[in-house]
Amino acid sequence: MPAAPPAILPGPGGSSLEPLGFDEIPGWAADDHAAAYSTFLRTCRGVAERGAVLRPGTPAPGALVAVCRQALAEGEKGSSAARAFFENRFTAYRVRPASGEGFLTGYYEPEMEGSLVPTQAFAVPVLAKPDDLVSFPQGGVPGLDPALAAARKAGDVLEPYPDRAAIWNGALSGRGLELLYVRDEVELFLAQVQGSARVRLSDGSIRRLVYAGRNGRPYTSIGKVIVSEGHMTLDEMSLEKLKAWLRANPADARRIMRLNQSYVFFAFGEGMDPGAGPIGAASVPLTPLRSIAVDRTLWSYGLPFWIDADLTSATGKPFAQLMIAQDTGSAILGAARADIFFGSGAAAGTQAGLVRHAGRFVVLLPREGAP
Repeated sequence: MPAAPPAILPGPGGSSLEPLGFDEIPGWAADDHAAAYSTFLRTCRGVAERGAVLRPGTPAPGALVAVCRQALAEGEKGSSAARAFFENRFTAYRVRPASGEGFLTGYYEPEMEGSLVPTQAFAVPVLAKPDDLVSFPQGGVPGLDPALAAARKAGDVLEPYPDRAAIWNGALSGRGLELLYVRDEVELFLAQVQGSARVRLSDGSIRRLVYAGRNGRPYTSIGKVIVSEGHMTLDEMSLEKLKAWLRANPADARRIMRLNQSYVFFAFGEGMDPGAGPIGAASVPLTPLRSIAVDRTLWSYGLPFWIDADLTSATGKPFAQLMIAQDTGSAILGAARADIFFGSGAAAGTQAGLVRHAGRFVVLLPREGAP
């Protein structure tokens, strides 16, 4: 008779993994497993083919590749069949971080007005990825600051890329990188934090902006800075209040935004389905309330996670459902850390901006590759 599996197993990032039966997951039976399965299926093609992704992360284990190939062969499923698929091919593990609890935030796809040419109303440029920008794993180049994840190629050497302050001061001017123009730096800054945006032009048409790269500099949360300087309390913080404060205090706003050295470059999302979500780091459209961003150095794209949290103060109800890892972010660090994608537009932004909650994480690992 095989030995019983250990009660607690080592997990990534100093976490531990506690095996669970699916009947031990509160709310599992009540979820819409077909919706989660559809989101999983969209990720599977890239996983199965080991295709290129926007932001490379932990490679998918062979067992996940095999499960994805099986899912692609079987196609869409109803809720009961989808539930059986997850239960039969995955093992559930409670993720217990090394210290504290799991933590959740929310993000969304902003919608804003813009112009393809600079005007008095639209003067702040949205920049394309420069051709001399080279990305690499953080700390991956000897001789460069280990905090960097990208650099400028200058001949045969790599040097730190200009930070946000330098770019705002014109370090990349004259290179023809301007895609379009938006109203102010606050609009652009928030779009860069979210990693995508919909821009409505004067003729009513929409241009989609998708993540194309970043300068590799460290990310700093301006919300934390605003709270630490006493301008606002953490309980008062929301997306609307943050935007209002930044616009009401332009000098402090510009100073604080400059503290975030990270600068994101965009590309036009040509040919995107207008009804689909933005493209996540796994190179698939995100699904509202089914897609999450995870720490790409610890988890591979395509892994299912059960997220359980009391989000009543933000969304009006508790939250307990199966999510799929399809994205990542500079501030998403840790084994029990996730950013929930809420959708596009102002209403989604309002909800996303209120989420700063403790959460419980269960990861579903393919049976063959389970610890």
